[in-house]
Amino acid sequence: MLKTEQSLPSNPLSIAICTSVILVLVLLASCGSHSSNDDPAKSTEVPVVKVERKNITRTLQIASEFLPYQEIDIYAKVSGYIQKLNINWGSHVKEGQLMAVLEVPELEQQLREDEAALGRSENELARAQQEQARVESDYTVAHVTYTRLEGVWKSQPGIISREDLDVAQGKDSEAKASVSAAKAALHAQEQGLAAARATLGRDQAMFSYARIVAPFDGVVTRLNAYTGALLPAGTSRSQGDLSLCRLSQNDLLRLVIPVPERSVPSVHIGDSVAVEVSTIGKTFQGKVVRFSDQIDLTTRTMHTEIDVPNSKYILVPGMYASVKLPVQTVGQALVIPVQAVQSSGETRGSVMVVSNGNTLKREDVVLGLRTSTDVQVTSGLQENETVIFGEQSQYKPGDHVTPKVVQPPSAD
Repeated sequence: MLKTEQSLPSNPLSIAICTSVILVLVLLASCGSHSSNDDPAKSTEVPVVKVERKNITRTLQIASEFLPYQEIDIYAKVSGYIQKLNINWGSHVKEGQLMAVLEVPELEQQLREDEAALGRSENELARAQQEQARVESDYTVAHVTYTRLEGVWKSQPGIISREDLDVAQGKDSEAKASVSAAKAALHAQEQGLAAARATLGRDQAMFSYARIVAPFDGVVTRLNAYTGALLPAGTSRSQGDLSLCRLSQNDLLRLVIPVPERSVPSVHIGDSVAVEVSTIGKTFQGKVVRFSDQIDLTTRTMHTEIDVPNSKYILVPGMYASVKLPVQTVGQALVIPVQAVQSSGETRGSVMVVSNGNTLKREDVVLGLRTSTDVQVTSGLQENETVIFGEQSQYKPGDHVTPKVVQPPSAD
C-alpha cells in the first residue's frame, strides 16, 4: 500500500515568492477596507473663502513720470555783470526772493541824467508859472486903465483925448496876448516835466530789472552763471544758455497720462487716483485736474493731467509712477477672489461649493466686473456661501472635506 506525504516547498526562492504574495494581498485588503472619502474623520482640509458683498472697482493702470508743475529759465531783462548771487544748485526760493543783483553802470549814469533833467524841467515850470502870474497882473492893470478911460470918454469926451484912449486900448490888448502866450508856455513846461518824469520812470523800471527775483516758489534745478559773469539781456529769440538759472515748481507735481479711448467716458475732473511710486515704495493721492477733451487721432488716447501734492519734496521730477485710474465701479456686488473661479470664457466659469454637510459640489457661475484680485458673480452663488480657494483640479464633486477659511491676498 502506497503512502502519500504532502510537504511545503523546500526551495528558498519559492518560499520568498510565497511570502511576498501574501503580504501584497494583506495590504490590498487593508487599503480597500479604509477609504479616506468614506471616513469623515479622515477628510481632507481645504482652503475656502466666503461669498461676500462689497464695492468692486476696475482700475486702469498707466505708467508715467513726474513733471514740475511749472518750469522756466530765468533771463535778465538788462545786460550786466552779476554783482551778487544768492542762489546755487538745489536752492529753494520763495516768490519775490532776491536771486541775483546785476551791476549796470550805463543805467546808473542814465538815471542821474534823468534826475537832472527832471530837476531842470521842474525849475522851468516854476519860472513859467511866475511869468504867467506877472503877465496876468500886467493885464489886470492895463485892462482896468483902459476900462476907466473908456468910461470917462463916454461920459465927458473933452477931458481926455482919443489918442490916450487908443493907447490904453492897445496896452490892454497887448497884455491880454501876453497872458495867452504865458499860458501856452506854462502848458509846454508841464508837458516837458511829464516827459522827464516818464523817462525817469522808464529808466528806473529798467534799473529795477538789475535785481532778479523769483517769480514763484521753486527749486533751482540748474545754474548757468556765477558771480562776475556778464549776463546778457534775454530779449532775443536766440538765447541759448544765457539764462541765469532754471527754476522748477516742485511742491506740486503733475503726471501726464494718455487715457485710452474706451476709458475716456470714465474720467472726470476731481477724481481721486492712487499714484504708486515703486522707487520709494510709497503710494500718494492725486487728483484729475485737467484733460484735453479731445482724442489724439494718432494714438487714440486723451491727454489727461493729474496733480500730486509734494509739500515735503519727497518726490522728484523725472521719477516714474504708476497711476491707478478707476474706470468702473459696482456697489455692493457679490464678490469672490479670482483664485476661486475656473474661468471658461469672458463671463462664464465654475466654482467648487462646500455644502452644509462639508461635501463638494460644482456650480456654474456668470461673471461680471473683474479686477486683479476679485471678480463679480452675477448668477450662480448666494451671499455667505463657501467656495474653495485656489487650485481645484484635485477635488471632485461628492468629496468630503474639512473647510478652513483663509484670507485672500489684497491688491498692492
